[in-house]
Amino acid sequence: MYGKDENISEDRMIRQVLAGDKDAFRLLVENYQNLVAHVVFRMVKCREDREDICQDVFMKIYQNLPNFRGQSKLSTWIARIAYNTCINHLEKKRALVSDDLLIENYVSENSDDSVHKDIEEGDIKEKLTALIELLPEIFRIVITLYHLEGMKYQEISQVLDKPEGTIKSYLYRARQLLKVALEKKYYKEEFV
Repeated sequence: MYGKDENISEDRMIRQVLAGDKDAFRLLVENYQNLVAHVVFRMVKCREDREDICQDVFMKIYQNLPNFRGQSKLSTWIARIAYNTCINHLEKKRALVSDDLLIENYVSENSDDSVHKDIEEGDIKEKLTALIELLPEIFRIVITLYHLEGMKYQEISQVLDKPEGTIKSYLYRARQLLKVALEKKYYKEEFV
């Protein structure tokens, strides 16, 4: 039996999961549940669907773990499964958002007064989180993987199956949109 804080190597954990050790799989879930939740919660807006998708991701991890060859980090492989599961879910719901939308258009077309009220209230972290939620999907996921999960460009490139240059561009564009939105929203308030 594994203690919650027990630190075993990824390779050993994978071998034990493949050998049918349920405690090792529980440990794998505990170690990567935040990563999966970050990806799913940034991509899927519908709260009712999020828990089911997270469970689906871990079922896919369990089913596909024999195919993991170690060519990337386990976290990168898991993030890729989470990302692809979300994409499949969104395609079924036909809810994909074009990554070329500007934040102003997205906000005006897809938000209500409660979102604006949420942005106005609370501390800077809440304000920034609310603004990130208004970004197009691809920008939300890149910001999340880079800043919250600490992934490098190469890892994000593997997760999203896009060139590193594209990932750098998405991250730059996402930051620019956030900067513009912050300046537009809060610069006016400070000097009015």
